[in-house]
Amino acid sequence: MRRIRLYSDQPMQTDDLIELEGRPAHHLLRVLRRRAGDHVTLFNGDGQEHEGRITELTGRDRCRLQLTRSTRPDAESPLEITLIQAVGRGDRMDWALQKSVELGVAGLQPVLSERTEVRLAGSRADKRMAHWQSVVIAACEQSGRVRIPTLHPLCDIGEVGAAPSMDALSLYLDPEGEGRLDDLNEPGGKAIRLAVGPEGGFSDRDMKGLRQSGFVGMKLGPRVLRTETAGPAVLAILQSRWGDLSGAPSP
Repeated sequence: MRRIRLYSDQPMQTDDLIELEGRPAHHLLRVLRRRAGDHVTLFNGDGQEHEGRITELTGRDRCRLQLTRSTRPDAESPLEITLIQAVGRGDRMDWALQKSVELGVAGLQPVLSERTEVRLAGSRADKRMAHWQSVVIAACEQSGRVRIPTLHPLCDIGEVGAAPSMDALSLYLDPEGEGRLDDLNEPGGKAIRLAVGPEGGFSDRDMKGLRQSGFVGMKLGPRVLRTETAGPAVLAILQSRWGDLSGAPSP
């Protein structure tokens, strides 16, 4: 039986008897059909995993768990990468966020750019943000991560450009850009900001604002990737060069 791994935002430590309810309990009991005596691994984003077993079903979507062991898996990248992703249509944004989390991104910043075809505001934006948060959490559960990447509030691309860079290596993807990833030097502070445009790419105005804020345009290669592919592709390259993917040097 494969290991069941779920996120719960409550405090927990070894030997705790905790009550699990809401989304994780529903998934555990109704979707996975686990019962008393079955084992489960929980995490709350504090860097630890907590192993335990179900001791009692206390409701339709509630159960008690006895935690028996806590560990600190080495599952987080030494790089502090923030993906600045222009919102895409349909499930493209979900795909970009999911794969970026699997590849170790530390922060996610959804943005609206001049060519963004999806317009979000008010309650619609709130619902989409809540959905994206659930995508991020599910990707952490699946990939073994023990910290939840920060999902920053939706904003305009100009607001990101005006934010402090904190000495981060700041890049944006541009099929016509002169920069190449191979020419980059490893950032001393390990902080990287990567901006990816929507389906039609960043406009000239978007790119001008990014450059004025210290971002450098990068051409990824001879092919133009879709918006949901480009970010994860660059993340894989950065993690392989300086992070924790196979072949990367030790931090």
